[in-house]
Amino acid sequence: MKKFCLTISLLPFLFAATAYAHGPVRQKVEEKITINAPAQKVWGIIKDYGDMSWLPAIKNTTVTGGNSEGATRVLTLQDGGTITEELKKYDEGKMSYAYKITEMSTAKTITHAGAEEKVPVLPVDNYAASIDLEAKGEATLVTWKAGFYRAYVNNNPPPEMNEEVANTAVKGIFKAGLENLKSLAEK
Repeated sequence: MKKFCLTISLLPFLFAATAYAHGPVRQKVEEKITINAPAQKVWGIIKDYGDMSWLPAIKNTTVTGGNSEGATRVLTLQDGGTITEELKKYDEGKMSYAYKITEMSTAKTITHAGAEEKVPVLPVDNYAASIDLEAKGEATLVTWKAGFYRAYVNNNPPPEMNEEVANTAVKGIFKAGLENLKSLAEK
């Protein structure tokens, strides 16, 4: 009976230790905006996978493969960092595409837990996203969503690579991009 009571009393600690030790949790960000312009006009701005001129954080883009699945684009950021992305799905009829990050440059190197860690230009790992347009009469609903992990995949991340920083960075990019897209399309 004593063993049973001891086992029962230790279960909460075992569950807590297991929950704490699982590592990062997949994050999700979704931003939407209604643009007062027809969907075809909005799609005309973003449909070229190699043209990211509508996204303020991007200085220039080079693409290989056009709008074909498997195409790659290298985004050069305003600060000179780079992000390489692969087109996973492209649907002209549905006015949508999906992509994933395959490589990123390093923004800086830090020391964390006694080891040198490279902080990527976007503090995420295993990032996949999609952009979808939906006609709403003469307006357009644009939905941009992504799933990703924080950049530091081990437990106890440094402040530069935790969930909060990852979510803030992705939300900031999405909001700035969608607001700029709205401004361009509503001219």
